[in-house]
Amino acid sequence: MDLELNKPSKRLISIDALRGFDMLMICGADAFFMSLHGKTNWPWLNGLAEQFEHPEWIGFVFYDFIFPLFLFLAGVSIPFSLKKAKEKNLPKKEIYKKAAIRALILIALGMLYKNAPFPFFEWDQIRMGSVLGRIGIAGLVTVFLYLNLDSVKRLGVAALILLAYYAAVFLVPVPGYGAGDLSFDGNLIGWFDRTFLPGRLLQGNFDELGILTTLPAICLTIFGAQAGEILKDPNRTDSKKLQQLMFFGISFLLIAFIWNFHFPIFKRMWTSSFIMLTGGMAFIVLGLFYWVIDILKFQRWTFFFVVIGMNSLTIYLVYRFVNFRFTSRMLFEGLYKPFGENWMPVFESLGALLLVWLFLYFLYKRKIFFKV
Repeated sequence: MDLELNKPSKRLISIDALRGFDMLMICGADAFFMSLHGKTNWPWLNGLAEQFEHPEWIGFVFYDFIFPLFLFLAGVSIPFSLKKAKEKNLPKKEIYKKAAIRALILIALGMLYKNAPFPFFEWDQIRMGSVLGRIGIAGLVTVFLYLNLDSVKRLGVAALILLAYYAAVFLVPVPGYGAGDLSFDGNLIGWFDRTFLPGRLLQGNFDELGILTTLPAICLTIFGAQAGEILKDPNRTDSKKLQQLMFFGISFLLIAFIWNFHFPIFKRMWTSSFIMLTGGMAFIVLGLFYWVIDILKFQRWTFFFVVIGMNSLTIYLVYRFVNFRFTSRMLFEGLYKPFGENWMPVFESLGALLLVWLFLYFLYKRKIFFKV
């Protein structure tokens, strides 16, 4: 992990703002919105809170989009970072090495995150899959593809992965269940992990961060690299970049809705339709952020999110090991206690969110940016 103390290079504000928005949903905003459930008689507020609770199995809510968006944004950064590597005349071998080391570090950090406190003497209780590990693997694969294939061939690889995943789920029989079973116990993905993935699975018989679900997830980072290539191209006008981002987004959504009729959209299995849906949403959201922030230049409001986006890995790890809610309660409970016990979780979550941002603002003002 590098500790960068120099002023960051000029970059698209929209990317950092969107990354900050995404991380905010993971590190504080999710708990705040969930705490609003049942606090009022307003159906729309309860509906909003329910959008931050993952479905048990089949289904889709806004919160299911957050991790795919982060995978997508990891891909968006690749064309920009590789441009710097090429300017330094780094050979491909050196770039592969850096990407592989980054992947290994993220895998290690991810295992620490998912298993804390780490079961040093119970190896069978270690959960192998992790969010950071998946980002590292997807980034490594996408770097390799980006350096060796043009955009059409990269998208072709992603299409083949999604089609092969779809075919495997519906054609490969699972012992005792047959082929095409999408139930919790009978699907191919869960059976494969129970058979070949060592350690503990999150839900006993299934782990959405297992082996096979990594394959379609990689496609999101490939799609992100496509978006990054569009934004990086100096020969494209701003309007052309926006048009292409929206074209990909709308096209992917149409494919997702059609595919959904046979291969349902849901996150637990990272279905091919789910990848196309979240990929399409990511293209559109990035396009909107780019239009408002970097084309129309409405940028003042983005500072709150940029502060988070510039240190996204930092807050993801710190939030796991630092109890901001406890600190919020210790500092602010005297202020919100008069509102009643029912509202205390809401204000406690809001206070924790404030503390998270102030911590990141402290790092931002001192130009301290942690990255892998």
